[in-house]
Amino acid sequence: MAEVILQGLTKSFGTARALSEVSLTIPDGAFVVLLGPTGAGKTTTLRLIAGLEKPDAGDIRIAGASVLADMPAERDVAMVFQQYSLYPHLTVRDNLAFPLRSPLLNWPEPQIAARVQEVASVLHIAHKLDNKATRLSGGEMQRVSIGRALVRAPRIFLMDEPLSSLDARLRAELRIELKRIHKDVGATFLYVTHDQIEAMTMATHVGVLDRGRLVQFGSPREIYEDPVSTYVATRLGQPRINLLPADLFGRAPPGATQIGLRPEHVRQGEGVAAKVRRVEHLGDQSRLHLTVGTHDLVTLTDVHTRHVPGDSLLVRPENPLWFDASGTRIR
Repeated sequence: MAEVILQGLTKSFGTARALSEVSLTIPDGAFVVLLGPTGAGKTTTLRLIAGLEKPDAGDIRIAGASVLADMPAERDVAMVFQQYSLYPHLTVRDNLAFPLRSPLLNWPEPQIAARVQEVASVLHIAHKLDNKATRLSGGEMQRVSIGRALVRAPRIFLMDEPLSSLDARLRAELRIELKRIHKDVGATFLYVTHDQIEAMTMATHVGVLDRGRLVQFGSPREIYEDPVSTYVATRLGQPRINLLPADLFGRAPPGATQIGLRPEHVRQGEGVAAKVRRVEHLGDQSRLHLTVGTHDLVTLTDVHTRHVPGDSLLVRPENPLWFDASGTRIR
């Protein structure tokens, strides 16, 4: 594995700026997630590292050496796409073996067989090795797609929303599997997604992109608890952070126009009056949808709450986050 360093990466497509001076260090063995909406620059970053695009400015260094002059095949990276990209006429075994039989690698067949068996065991698909790719479920096909990258043991794995086409149950299962694989093989992962649950549950580090700029980088907990802006604050957290007028609960710091409250930071029993609009019973927790004046907010409450729509209660903020008119954090 290897440390990957991006230095001032800039990339435009015509008049559209996809990346603007992005600098980022992906530590050796880390699981870094790039988070942001469509158009934030996530996939462009992956394609630049893989060598599928050339930057307009900046540098990409893998294991201390610039790779800008290297062809994609020379960079020793592996990319997993949203679509499975399997050969339907081949068995799982041959799909996994295909990268190792390329002219660039050209492994001996006994070594290929051993490596395919090893990776299939890691992915829990050893019993499917002789199946054609067309006889697999969606989750199994994505495991094979990931396995085609794993067999090569590259310096970094680049993953472009590989779980987004799966149903919710399979996504949850493969999130756990990917994290287990990362731990077992000690690999360096760069994973892009717009799904904040994937970022929170899998990442060692999260980079938040906004219109081609890296606006914050840190652990998922740091991003969640200490966001630099309302944009970053809304990227992580389910339910989303409540953004309300700064003076809704009383005095606000100078310059603050908004107060940000995570649902778990709304305390009940004292403060200002609120009315219950809706109650969501989710099994392990209950959510109260409240109205304070003309403003809506969501908070968490006891799973066995007796509140019903129309009830009144008092609420106050705890550990609020303050933001100015531009959305920048006031500390």
